[in-house]
Amino acid sequence: MNSLENQVAIVTGGAMGIGGATSRSLADSGAKVLIADIAIESAETNARAIRERGGTVLVVEADVSKALSIKNMIDHAIEEWGRLDILVNNAYNAPFGGNQNVVDTTEEQWDAGMALLVKAIFLGAKYAVPHMANQGSGSIINISSVHGMLTAPGSLIYEAGKSAVIGATRQMATEFGPMGIRVNAICPGHIVTERVQPQWDANPSGLKFFENQYPLRKVGKPDDIANAVGFLCSDAASFITGHSLVVDGGLTIQLQENFGVQQAHFLTENPDSPLPYCRE
Repeated sequence: MNSLENQVAIVTGGAMGIGGATSRSLADSGAKVLIADIAIESAETNARAIRERGGTVLVVEADVSKALSIKNMIDHAIEEWGRLDILVNNAYNAPFGGNQNVVDTTEEQWDAGMALLVKAIFLGAKYAVPHMANQGSGSIINISSVHGMLTAPGSLIYEAGKSAVIGATRQMATEFGPMGIRVNAICPGHIVTERVQPQWDANPSGLKFFENQYPLRKVGKPDDIANAVGFLCSDAASFITGHSLVVDGGLTIQLQENFGVQQAHFLTENPDSPLPYCRE
């Protein structure tokens, strides 16, 4: 692992899933980690695991859709440790499914989704960048998705938000590069988190169908994304900024017409396999 000794990191949504694994990974690399999450009990559980591994961690309750909450989160890290080196904008929690198209989506749904997906990374950078600029260095990692590159029907808010994350990442990288601040995004494929695992436990044949969509014939784990975060915020990536790193087991590299034939063959050979619905 790349050493992050004496660096300070904030991970939003750091209690579980991708954020939970990222918090543990950064702490294992030597960073002091502030977990910001609305799920305080889960965040404290993750913090205990980090401390048991010898890491340094704090937990702060934060609603990343609110400016005051994010400012307090940043201020807490500065007051405790005197600097901020890494900000991982990861938090997002909204119900999946539903017919989210332009006609049927309500204004309230749109505003709530954009606040979590896009406004949160704007606010995170707004309050983090001045501290990073003062020290002449910093790394911001924004978690997007393969849905920010390819789109699916019925997912207006998620697709629009994750696409906006990629655009905002590029703009921030251009803006803040002269200050010594690098800004990158990660686009995960399907990651089996603690919340997703029960779905696949109940539908193993559906998981097999899903895995068949990936050239590596497997889906991802939270640690796969945590490892990518660790690389991008380390000195090993010191000449990388404005990049959207796709970590998807090859999902997005496939020619779609061939991919469709492949899946048709799979269903012919596995006629009882139920078709899963899932979002990366």
